[in-house]
Amino acid sequence: MQNVSLVIVNARVWTGSRTRPWADAVAVRGDRLAAVGSSAEAMKLVTPATRVIDAHGRMVTPGFLDSHVHFVDGGFDLTSVQLRDAATPSDFIGRIKAFAATLPEGAWMQGGAWDHTRWGTHNELPTRAWIDSVTPRTPVWIQRLDGHMGLANSTALAAAHITRDTPDIDGGTIVRDATGEPTGVLKDNAMGLVERAIPTPPLELQDRALDAAMAYVAAQGVTAVTNMGYGWDDWATFERAHAAGRLTTRIYSVVPLRDWARLRDTIAARGRGDAWLHWGGLKAFADGSLGSHTAAMLAPFTDAPHDSGLLVTPPSMLYVWAAAADQAGLQIMVHAIGDRAIREMLDIFERVARENGPRDRRFRIEHAQHIAASDVSRFGHLNVLASMQPYHAIDDGRWADPIIGPERAKTTYAFRSLLDTHATIAFGSDWDVAPATPIEGIYAAVTRRTLDDAHPDGWVPAQKITVDEALHAYTTAAAYTAFAEHDLGTLAVGRLADLVLIDRDLTRIPPDTTRDAHVDLTVVGGRIVYERQ
Repeated sequence: MQNVSLVIVNARVWTGSRTRPWADAVAVRGDRLAAVGSSAEAMKLVTPATRVIDAHGRMVTPGFLDSHVHFVDGGFDLTSVQLRDAATPSDFIGRIKAFAATLPEGAWMQGGAWDHTRWGTHNELPTRAWIDSVTPRTPVWIQRLDGHMGLANSTALAAAHITRDTPDIDGGTIVRDATGEPTGVLKDNAMGLVERAIPTPPLELQDRALDAAMAYVAAQGVTAVTNMGYGWDDWATFERAHAAGRLTTRIYSVVPLRDWARLRDTIAARGRGDAWLHWGGLKAFADGSLGSHTAAMLAPFTDAPHDSGLLVTPPSMLYVWAAAADQAGLQIMVHAIGDRAIREMLDIFERVARENGPRDRRFRIEHAQHIAASDVSRFGHLNVLASMQPYHAIDDGRWADPIIGPERAKTTYAFRSLLDTHATIAFGSDWDVAPATPIEGIYAAVTRRTLDDAHPDGWVPAQKITVDEALHAYTTAAAYTAFAEHDLGTLAVGRLADLVLIDRDLTRIPPDTTRDAHVDLTVVGGRIVYERQ
């Protein structure tokens, strides 16, 4: 039998168990937990080879599971142009100019995560005219932070063969000026016109991006992620890392719903993977985003009375794919942000479950941001899982009220209402759209205090939840939504040794100080993958 390699004593151990929620020590043997209980019990297992950490009252939790990330993209964005906090158009242009100077000629500038709502009350969208003069030889394709709108400069538009004569795309928009010329902004499905013109990064750069992503999330206490792949390239990157023994983050690799037959056949030939890398999930899009005015709404936007968003995939197609994939035993996850899109998906999931018969299917709606009040209870009734990102609530809360109005805001990011109607909510980040920082996510869920501090008592405060509930959403519920609850999400003897040491007990501090906490140690499979100096 292996010796115990790590013991943490004198801690506030939040186990995630409903029956035994607290302990004060853990011990690790190999990749599993050998003890979860008293410090005296754990110390009996110590040998000369054991590292012993006296937590002095610090908090230990199960490793955080991020239920919704774009992992490789996030790794690339760590070294791309940084536009998220650009506060003015001139700041936006200046950062692009400076970053272009660092690129070799012909290399594409990507990433960015710009946010036009920071630029004043008019929320003016950028145009290619802003940046053409500072990027004369650099193709630029930079996305809004929600990933549903991007800006291309003239060089990129030319590479993609987009002109005034290019027709509009179903489920997308080519924004045009008064003369009919493309401004450079493309929304949702129209974004693919540019993206297919961008060269695929070399495998070495994809591998480096994954390594950067794993290091970043380890420092945030994230030990497992559900990756929402736009194709199969991410999965190939994960498999290379797994074969080389480089994975330090557990990954549930999700591929597009349209490829359900390919995934079915892959599982028939290879199974569903292992504790480090597994698969079986499929992702599709029902609509766009609120910030881009492409979320599909039941009624028009408050600030755009002739616009109610759009559906990026026809419901009839989503039903056909979902029915076939569900019959093949695969898990289905669909992005739905607007109340119309959410209702469409609830209807489809209800129909598919009725037609295909009972099974453990765990349908997921990703984001589930703006739910019609009459649809909130359907999540629990239908056992549809709400995969949500609390950081979005305190970000969107800065600007969403004029777009949806006060009545619809009552059930936006409806954490409290969903839990009260017996729904399962799992938290994540949507990184690289938002930072993969669970502690900030917990702060967002329990305070709903917007990033601009304009809502000190919380934006829609009736939807606040407790720290304990937020912890469950990042651990036990998140593990359940990924079919990983037998090994992850709780701390118990025999479970995988994925845990986090935090510098204070989140349950014993004022909620508005939660975001000041720090991760001191992250352990995955018994191995320390991050330690704060």
